[in-house]
Amino acid sequence: MVFLGSLLTGLGIYDRIGKIGGAGASIPITGFANSIVAPAMEFKREGFIFGVAAKMFIIAGPVLVYGIGGSVLVGILKILLKR
Repeated sequence: MVFLGSLLTGLGIYDRIGKIGGAGASIPITGFANSIVAPAMEFKREGFIFGVAAKMFIIAGPVLVYGIGGSVLVGILKILLKR
């Protein structure tokens, strides 16, 4: 699903699907792939390092950081409250 979302974004089809499907196009897996590929494609003219690599996680990065951080906190709370 991630590959398919990335491929459709790269081909410019995902945006058209989003206009038709609305919020349904933001399904977590394919929406995540779209949020990584779209900024990378937008900034590719700035080069591979400063464009694609630097901007790839501009939207998805905070989601990953807060998602992982939140899951660690919930895990610690579960361990502490279980005792």
